[in-house]
Amino acid sequence: MKLLISNGHLIDPTENQNSGKNLLIEDGRVAAWLNQTEPAPENAEVFDATGLIVVPGFIDLHVHLREPGQEHKETIASGCAAAVAGGWTSVCPMPNTSPINDNAAITRYMIEQAERAALANVFPVGAITKSSDGAELAEMGEMKAAGAVAVSDDGRPVPNAGMMRRAMEYAKDFDLPVVDHCEDKSLSSGGVMHEGKISLLLGLKGMPALAEELDAVRDIILAKETGAHVHIAHISTKGAIEAVRRAKNEGINVTCEVTPHHFTLVDRAVEGYDTNTKMSPPLRSEEHLEAILEALQDGTIDAIATDHAPHHADEKALEYDRAPMGITGLETAVGLAFSELVHKGLIDLVRLVELCSTNPAKIFKLKERGTLRVGSHADITILDPDLNWTYKVSDSKSKSKNSPFDAWQFTGAAATTIVGGKIVYRR
Repeated sequence: MKLLISNGHLIDPTENQNSGKNLLIEDGRVAAWLNQTEPAPENAEVFDATGLIVVPGFIDLHVHLREPGQEHKETIASGCAAAVAGGWTSVCPMPNTSPINDNAAITRYMIEQAERAALANVFPVGAITKSSDGAELAEMGEMKAAGAVAVSDDGRPVPNAGMMRRAMEYAKDFDLPVVDHCEDKSLSSGGVMHEGKISLLLGLKGMPALAEELDAVRDIILAKETGAHVHIAHISTKGAIEAVRRAKNEGINVTCEVTPHHFTLVDRAVEGYDTNTKMSPPLRSEEHLEAILEALQDGTIDAIATDHAPHHADEKALEYDRAPMGITGLETAVGLAFSELVHKGLIDLVRLVELCSTNPAKIFKLKERGTLRVGSHADITILDPDLNWTYKVSDSKSKSKNSPFDAWQFTGAAATTIVGGKIVYRR
């Protein structure tokens, strides 16, 4: 099967490409780049991308797909449907399923379910410790052989520095990045929002920025000691960003990601007690948001990831103190990146592609992805930077509707998503 994407503007940072080109796809791979004056090859389906931006498929390093065990919130199929509707060709689900993804059988199951759905690629993240309880290392080598691309205990961060050191040494042997949700629970326990003036006014227990910063500094020191690659998940504080910036200047192998809600919203959004503003890490104050925007511009932040965290409406309908943490994010991320970053002149389109595609592929070592190089997998996101649209949570492909962005208007979206050379979504 041949597909020609014609008349588009092609951006690929890995090939220093930023101009009008036609892209020929054959048998699930990029076959050729053609000048736009060349005739279409015989038997090729033609996709007219006039006015659109053609880029390597977007890769989300941090999602929660809930399957196995919590299919009332999300399944791998529904999560992948939301992913491709948002322009993501690949997603990396965290291990906090039920049971925890701490062994090869569950890793394989997740990949098989994704293959059955035939939408987005799924690259699972395995657990660092068995049952993510911080006591005994999981079999990282077996999970990697089954298809895991990184390890993390995510929302149950490894509390013990000795265990984290052993985890990094073990993960390094298998060339696996260690992903950490940086949170010292002794400081944040019981907290439901950012600790500060707003939490005081609202009478809600706060989660201090220090809880994230202490763990981030610990992980960076351990990465320096062990030579392992540590990836800081959903970075949200000025201090953690400064620690990553210093570490990079010292040549320590550290990368980090940021979520769209952390570069868009601040703790003031909690004032209406809408539980769709409750997530971990929490929405921070303005000074932290400003630090995030600066780090997106200067390259300190490597990737944008959604931390897509679906919850059933009944759970989110509880009081603020009792409702679970997390929001959906796969379908609003690209709109937020365009509206809050690109159209405000904070980053350009090349940097957007680096944050959502090129760098994620490098961080998790996803070979022949994050690029449109000839021979690479034909995972392609086609962007319409000028599309005006309104997000309606009722139209979401996700099984859960817990988003604070319902009825938000955006300029810029993913228009079409292509995975393995097949068009899997058209807006």
